[in-house]
Amino acid sequence: MTMTFEDPDLTLNELFRRWRPTAQLFLDRRMHCFACPISPFRAVADACLEYKTDETALRRALRAAAAQAD
Repeated sequence: MTMTFEDPDLTLNELFRRWRPTAQLFLDRRMHCFACPISPFRAVADACLEYKTDETALRRALRAAAAQAD
């Protein structure tokens, strides 16, 4: 089964590996997920809860960044 960008189980580590420009969005928001040792086990929703970030808005920005990477 191939994971897609919208898959809720997609780990942050995999997100950054597949769509490199998405990492900058986290860094711009001072979300240190890119360098976090648990990023292979966390998803976007987890990061949003941790950093009290609007998940809908972040996903919108991530979709735009991922589209540029394609």
